[in-house]
Amino acid sequence: MISKNIKETEKIAKIFLDKISKSKKKHKGALVVGLSGDLGAGKTAFVKFIAKHLGIKNKVFSPTYVIIKNYKLQITNYKKFFHIDAYRIEDEKELLNLNWEEIINNEENIIFIEWPENISKSMPKYSKYVYILSADNGHRNFKFK
Repeated sequence: MISKNIKETEKIAKIFLDKISKSKKKHKGALVVGLSGDLGAGKTAFVKFIAKHLGIKNKVFSPTYVIIKNYKLQITNYKKFFHIDAYRIEDEKELLNLNWEEIINNEENIIFIEWPENISKSMPKYSKYVYILSADNGHRNFKFK
C-alpha cells in the first residue's frame, strides 16, 4: 500500500488494525507487531494512528529514551497498548528489565515495537510486521507480513 500523505497513512493504519483485529489468533500471548523502516520513515506516525483508532486520547510520542510506554484501553478486546522503541537497545537482555516475558505472554496486551530488528531473537515467532519504505517523492510504501 502506498501513502502519499499523512491522511493516507492514517487510513492504512486503520486498515492494518482492522485486519489484525479480525484475524483468528493462533497463539497464546499478546498481539505483537514490529515496525521496520529508516529513520523518519513514519513508524511513530503509524503507531500514533493505531493508538488513535484504539481509542487512546493521550498524545502518543516515540518512547526513544524511556524505551516503553503503555496505555490503558477501553474499547477493544485488549486492556493495554504498549509502544516500544528498541532503537537504543544494545543487548536483548535489557528487555528483562522491562518485564518482557510477562508483557508478551499476556493475551490482554497489544504491542507495537519500532526497530524490532534490534531485538529479533526476542520477537515472538507469531509476530506481525509492518515494513515502511520511503520514496524520494515523500511517499511511503507499506508492506505487511
